[in-house]
Amino acid sequence: MDSILTVTNLDLDIPKRRLFNHLSFELPAHKLTCITGENGVGKTTLVKHLLDDLARKNQNHVSFQITREQVQYVPQLRNIDDEYPLSIYDFVALGFKKRILPWNSPKMKATLNQILAETNLTKIKYQPLGRASGGEKQRAYLAQALCANPELLILDEATASLDVVSKHELLKLLTNIMKKRGLTILFITHDPELIEQYADYELHLANQTGHLIKRGQA
Repeated sequence: MDSILTVTNLDLDIPKRRLFNHLSFELPAHKLTCITGENGVGKTTLVKHLLDDLARKNQNHVSFQITREQVQYVPQLRNIDDEYPLSIYDFVALGFKKRILPWNSPKMKATLNQILAETNLTKIKYQPLGRASGGEKQRAYLAQALCANPELLILDEATASLDVVSKHELLKLLTNIMKKRGLTILFITHDPELIEQYADYELHLANQTGHLIKRGQA
């Protein structure tokens, strides 16, 4: 199994509590791995700690095969209300990292339109993001992350507020994009139906440790 991340004997503490004790696992490359566990077990805290170690190049217990610039993290919550005026097109374009001019180059425009097509946003790309549905917003967040051309894409509870149809639409998009682009995806979720249907692997966190489980897609 090719791995994009290896964690070895990691201890992780928060004030007055130890979250993980000698945690060890590998994250398979080019696969969709779901991080699961009860509320409060430390799923998001673990991910943020791993990214912090990557940024600080702390490789004592955490070894990445990529750089921090090759990782995109899509958080669970965004401060986007109904009056948010930026169009989906302009919001997604903010994801370009090497954007020197205030407008998009022809190459960026071509890439942007391709990503909007991949995420099923072409027909509504000039609509204000604030007026988009929950599923459309999540696809816009995904599209923005893809503009950075990541190797590893991390999504934190991206389907938590979506209806059943939108959940499956998002996961189908993710699996298709993963295969097309050769991405590795880490997806934090509580939804057993999504795990069963779409996950290649499941990293289940419990009792201060974690176990990587091969699912049906792998």
